Amino acid sequence: MATSRVKHKVAYFHDPEVGSFYYGAHHPFKPHRMQVTHQLILGYELHKKMSCYKPHKASESELKKFHTEEYIDFLLKICPENMDSMREEMSNHNVGKIGENDCPVFDGIFPYCQILAGGSIDGAYRLIDGSADIAINWSGGFHHSRADEASGFCYINDAVLAIIEMLKFYPRVLYIDIDVHHGDGVEEAFWATDRVMTVSFHKYDGIFFPQTGDIVDIGEGSGKYTSINVPLHDGMDDSSYEQVFKPIMRAIMGTYDPKCIVLQCGADSLAGDRLGPWNLSVKAHGDCVDFMKSFNVPMLVVGGGGYVIRNVSRCWAWETAVVTGTEVPNDLPWTDYWDYFAPSYQLHADLRSKGAPYIKNRNTAQYLDGIRKQVFENLRRLQGAPSVQMQEVPPPMYTDLDSEDEDKLTDDQKRVLQLERSVEHPAEYFSTPEFNAQPAPS
Repeated sequence: MATSRVKHKVAYFHDPEVGSFYYGAHHPFKPHRMQVTHQLILGYELHKKMSCYKPHKASESELKKFHTEEYIDFLLKICPENMDSMREEMSNHNVGKIGENDCPVFDGIFPYCQILAGGSIDGAYRLIDGSADIAINWSGGFHHSRADEASGFCYINDAVLAIIEMLKFYPRVLYIDIDVHHGDGVEEAFWATDRVMTVSFHKYDGIFFPQTGDIVDIGEGSGKYTSINVPLHDGMDDSSYEQVFKPIMRAIMGTYDPKCIVLQCGADSLAGDRLGPWNLSVKAHGDCVDFMKSFNVPMLVVGGGGYVIRNVSRCWAWETAVVTGTEVPNDLPWTDYWDYFAPSYQLHADLRSKGAPYIKNRNTAQYLDGIRKQVFENLRRLQGAPSVQMQEVPPPMYTDLDSEDEDKLTDDQKRVLQLERSVEHPAEYFSTPEFNAQPAPS
């Protein structure tokens, strides 16, 4: 299974509460998929291969490291009972009533956001303190949210929040997105800095949500050429995807030389998805995880889109096996959700609905070759890995905690300050041998 023989320490984050939130009866996004995924992971006994944690709930101050104070205060207050009195605020922040908006107001919306973000932040800290080589938060990967508004079923951008923490210790962070939708929120957050490279493989035609991610979108200022977009057409299959993913990622790893990776594994790129027009198998999707794992760079693996529960859970259970280097049988283990997987009851099954055809692959060899060549040319213009001093983390993401009164710092800020002071050299963010940071709350 694995391309790397290195034994990795894996941290896994899951809160059983996350599966109980509800976007509404007809909404395609079902947080319940997390509980189904977790049951498969337990059934395959993959939890025995990992250090398992219940993530802390991210605090208001943690969320405000990226999101605006006004937006977080809004999420804290909004609920189904007070929507009529907050119509203007709802419009300003792109949320609405259940059944009327992609990002509906539902009971428990703020605790839900806290859980999603907490898992990714905790995962980042396990990588930073060295207690894990790979951290998994399948509840994360909400890549569309902006600093001040919800978008595309996403209220909080946990990936951005995790990367902000990573930037305090790593000179360069690489964000990779294999969701069928463009990772627009993460790209936008780091559009003008060379400290983060964002790479998104997605469907693009100018109409498909979020209508962004053309190959000519490359970043600006110090971030020019560090936004890599791989726009693809309908019907991507396993072979075509491999032809772009592996050579492009191999070139990026050699050119950019990231010290930490965030891999967003949106499962709406699988065949048979309700919102995604591609044909990827669970195996091919997992091959992307396995390929990035082989570089032996600290990596946070998060979830994302995916709108057929049985297929999402198959995919992320398989990728948990890939991350842990565990061989698992194709026959699924019995769980409380056994009937979801009829009639095959197998991990690597035909993902399409009964009788549904595969979508015609409109990605010609000539088109894919052109995409690769353009990406390689952009990487050539990047001229090697940037120095950490080229561009600081753009405000308001970075807070100089040394300039603050320590007595006024939160417990989380004090933990961050302790970690920052253990850094040996500001240009490389390598920790001293005595580095013994406290892990994130679990």
